[in-house]
Amino acid sequence: MIDARQLTKRYGEKTAVDGLDFVVKPGTVTGFLGPNGAGKSTTMRMIVGLDAPTSGTVTVNGHHYARHRAPLQEVGALLEAKSVHPGRTAHQHLRALALTHGIPRRRVDEVIELAGLGSVAHKRAGAFSLGMGQRLGIAAALLGDPQTVMLDEPVNGLDPEGVRWIRTLLTSLAAEGRTVFVSSHLMTEVALVADHLIVVGRGRLLADTTVSDLVRAAGGDTVQVATEDPARLRDVLAGPGVDITGRAGSEELQVTGLTTREIGRKAAEHGIPLFELTARTVSLEEAFMDLTRDAVEYHGSTTGTETPETAGRTA
Repeated sequence: MIDARQLTKRYGEKTAVDGLDFVVKPGTVTGFLGPNGAGKSTTMRMIVGLDAPTSGTVTVNGHHYARHRAPLQEVGALLEAKSVHPGRTAHQHLRALALTHGIPRRRVDEVIELAGLGSVAHKRAGAFSLGMGQRLGIAAALLGDPQTVMLDEPVNGLDPEGVRWIRTLLTSLAAEGRTVFVSSHLMTEVALVADHLIVVGRGRLLADTTVSDLVRAAGGDTVQVATEDPARLRDVLAGPGVDITGRAGSEELQVTGLTTREIGRKAAEHGIPLFELTARTVSLEEAFMDLTRDAVEYHGSTTGTETPETAGRTA
């Protein structure tokens, strides 16, 4: 379990992380989302002790990362896939990590097989593609068989087979009761594997919720109905937990709290003809964009040129 309490990090006048409170629970995949510059990487670095908080605390399984006697066996992290000596082979890199952490040699062979690195295990990592570098980084994160796994953009550079492998890996780790914390900009992938979401913007917590609840809050269960008698249909559909909106004089209504089947059945029972009955599907990406609209720090230009505010900055 990862537990952050009022976690804050400032760099001079810049506040990168601003009073974050969240808990990442075991047995589930938690997605960590936010626009570029939202403070995700800084937060992850503080979790594993690479950056010190300005104030607040963050613990893993009840202790600060540096106080774990065998940290690699408590937390496996992928923050930068290329953090490996280019002259070492994949096997040498993992073997060196194992030796310094008291991990048996057989575990090196296990994670090489798990990550699909068998054919390149004795090739120098400096010649690896981005995807192979990602696989090596994930193998290193899993080397200590940790109870907490934290991955930053794990599908970056992976081919379709690799992306599918990551999906299966993350869900299987969570099914084993491990804590799985994953950041990604690929909303479609997060929607497929994550059960819970922590969303940040400009260093602050924007949402701590489930995928379904975030989508629902963005209008994910809205049904659009069109009829020549909207006033009568409104009366028929009205009830506890049902919200109905529509413009005056319009034949269209937007209904939440009822499914298309329920609306169609009620309309038929009262002899009200419908011209349209459409469930509005909101994707996680749309819900995320709606939530973070005011928290985006770096905006692209529609003309492809830099603005004075973004010139010289990086995401």
